[in-house]
Amino acid sequence: MTVKIFDTPDVQDFLKTVSGFDQAGGSERAKQILHRLLSDVYRLIDDFDVTPEEFWGAISQLNALGKETQFGLLAPGLGFDHYLDMRLDAEDEALGLTGGTPRTIEGPLYVAGAPEAEGFARMDDGSDTEAEVMWLTGQVRDVNGNPVPGAKVEIWHADTKGNYSFFDPTQSEYHLRRTIHADADGRYSARSIIPSGYGCPPDSPTQQVLDLLGRHGQRPAHIHFFISAPGHKHLTTQINLAGDPYTYDDFAFATREELVIDANRIEDAAEAELRGLEGPFTEVVFDVELARTDAAELQSRHKRPRALEDA
Repeated sequence: MTVKIFDTPDVQDFLKTVSGFDQAGGSERAKQILHRLLSDVYRLIDDFDVTPEEFWGAISQLNALGKETQFGLLAPGLGFDHYLDMRLDAEDEALGLTGGTPRTIEGPLYVAGAPEAEGFARMDDGSDTEAEVMWLTGQVRDVNGNPVPGAKVEIWHADTKGNYSFFDPTQSEYHLRRTIHADADGRYSARSIIPSGYGCPPDSPTQQVLDLLGRHGQRPAHIHFFISAPGHKHLTTQINLAGDPYTYDDFAFATREELVIDANRIEDAAEAELRGLEGPFTEVVFDVELARTDAAELQSRHKRPRALEDA
């Protein structure tokens, strides 16, 4: 027998009590948000006749996600990161802040404090002798095509096994993570290795949730960027390397057409020698356009908990 009690006075009064509406302390915004969240969940329990077994099964899944610190992995898989980007895109459009390289999700794997360099940096430590050398380069310009000298370009990406330093203890500190200050022409370049895409561990709590939805947990090969300069809007973005089987089927919904970049293999020995390389390499060119803004709050990345973030 299915019963519905959500709209009864007893339940509505109970929701107000649970949300702290009858208490003087606390945060009014937090109370309002929690009241809305609990109301939606209570109504869902009513509408779908959720059983105690189903409810406690969900609690167990949440506990598992927390134990494995995988909420940051599941969030983009459920579209939250992309939805926040959609809202920011809409806000920019409403404010007339159009143009520039599009944003896309940050993901959970940035680490503050990477070594800094001027113009050029080597990002890998040379430990993966089988990896394909990547020469990553580009120019930071404003929307009118003018170079942005000294632009700060923060880059991080996975290794050939799809793992990130700091989170993978087998890698050296800040492996495949660098901050490069662009030269007087807004140009930056880095020597690194071609990253691999990765998938959620098949027995992980995140993949268990995705399995319920009939979805995979794979990400294509990609490279993350923070790019900033005084007087310009901070850009959080990432590029996907063209040709990866998951480029247009990213479980984290980070792919944008403008951010799919070709990886061109260079066989010419003279070109390799110009870069101090001894053999073929792959060149990835990512030019960036930053929109101008006088708003100080738009010139810095938004605040969120990050590994080794400065207080």
